[in-house]
Amino acid sequence: MPSDTTKIEIENFTSPGRTVRVDRAKYEAMRKALLAVLPKASPGLTVAEAKAKLLPLLPEALFPGGDKAGWWLKAAQLDLEAKGVIQREATKPLRLRRS
Repeated sequence: MPSDTTKIEIENFTSPGRTVRVDRAKYEAMRKALLAVLPKASPGLTVAEAKAKLLPLLPEALFPGGDKAGWWLKAAQLDLEAKGVIQREATKPLRLRRS
């Protein structure tokens, strides 16, 4: 059974007060990659643009061939939005930028 140090609690912007325990290494790798590609200025990037830019930054050992990157991107996005680190632009499609 994995130790507690391998898990981290993340928040959900769309479900305030709800937390989920996830793999720390995968979350931190995705968080680092997402923050590296998101601009601070408007209009930001669409989620698809952000994913395309961050895929090469992800460790192959954690995300072989980009496997499950979409789920982890969404998890990191919602957590970082809940913490106020990134924000949504009021556009369609949804665009993200650093706060």
